[in-house]
Amino acid sequence: MIQPAQLERIEPAYGSSFTVRSFDGNRPNSKPSWHFHPEIEIAFIDRGSGKRHIGNHMSAFRDGNLILMGPNLPHLGFNYGITEKLKEVVVQFRHDFMGSTFFDAKELEHIYQLIERSKYGLSFYGDTKSIVGELLISLDYMNAIDRLLTLIRVLDTMAHSSEVEVLNAEGYTIEIQTQDNDRFKTIYKYIREHFQKEIPLAEIAEIAMMTVPAFCRYFKKTTNKTFTQFVNEFRIVHASKLLSEEMMSITEIAFESGFNNFSHFNRQFKRITGKSPRLYRKELRSYI
Repeated sequence: MIQPAQLERIEPAYGSSFTVRSFDGNRPNSKPSWHFHPEIEIAFIDRGSGKRHIGNHMSAFRDGNLILMGPNLPHLGFNYGITEKLKEVVVQFRHDFMGSTFFDAKELEHIYQLIERSKYGLSFYGDTKSIVGELLISLDYMNAIDRLLTLIRVLDTMAHSSEVEVLNAEGYTIEIQTQDNDRFKTIYKYIREHFQKEIPLAEIAEIAMMTVPAFCRYFKKTTNKTFTQFVNEFRIVHASKLLSEEMMSITEIAFESGFNNFSHFNRQFKRITGKSPRLYRKELRSYI
């Protein structure tokens, strides 16, 4: 069974405030699974074609890929189904990795706006992709201070670029407050393991060691969604993965994803993705 999004823990190397990882044919990226993390991510693939799955967005890319994703956007690794890849670079950083007020400086206002827009998922093409790609590849050979300055230059280049497509993948962002991370992880783990059945509010509130009213207030404040909305979107993410990767009927997928009413599944799927399950699958297959 395909698992819903996993929370990925990212720890920068000693002496660095952000993470840079490079992959190639000899060292492939082993992170194709559906996952999310609080860090903003830049992902570059120098060539080849494949599929992008970010939040509720699904599309094909050709001749490489340069993506900027905001925090907590569930996504597949971009080596999923790819052909001809030679080089992949992934950079991950917290929005406050330079301090909570660094991007408030007037000189960096455009980068602040870029980071705000990244929550939708941004895809860059043309000269921007080539220029930024070369900068990202060069990070492997730099010392710590040059890496930092180059990352700022990368963000500056992206912020000024008009060669950008907004992917509108915001629908499945998951907001996690640092102080509540352990509690939310417990709740999220329970949802992940039990989403295929009904989860009564009293049951999940007990897992969180809270009263039902306190849990509802906490959950809405943490995720900006009600518990029911969150679980339904969680189930739809799972259903969208099954639609793209399994030969099951749509009715089977509805029940496999935790919906015991097919009409309700259809309504929720169209509300969240903007498409019927049948149309969603048809469009996915056109990318293959």
